[in-house]
Amino acid sequence: ITHFWGPVANWGLPLAAFRDMRASPDIISGRMTTALIFYSMAFMRFAYRVQPRNLLLMACHGTNMVAQSIQAVRVFSKRP
Repeated sequence: ITHFWGPVANWGLPLAAFRDMRASPDIISGRMTTALIFYSMAFMRFAYRVQPRNLLLMACHGTNMVAQSIQAVRVFSKRP
């Protein structure tokens, strides 16, 4: 059961990041975005290494890593 509901609940992170792409980069926290990138990198590896592999969780964290990386480019290219 946790191999399904955990990843389903986690999909809120990348969905929120994709939704915020329409917003101004001024509202994005660079520190939080960086933390979420590293968080997703760590748990993407965990989802692959655990037995049985949790590919739904790995896909969620891979998507979140991409979304947060796009947000990081937006926020850090905006700042002087």
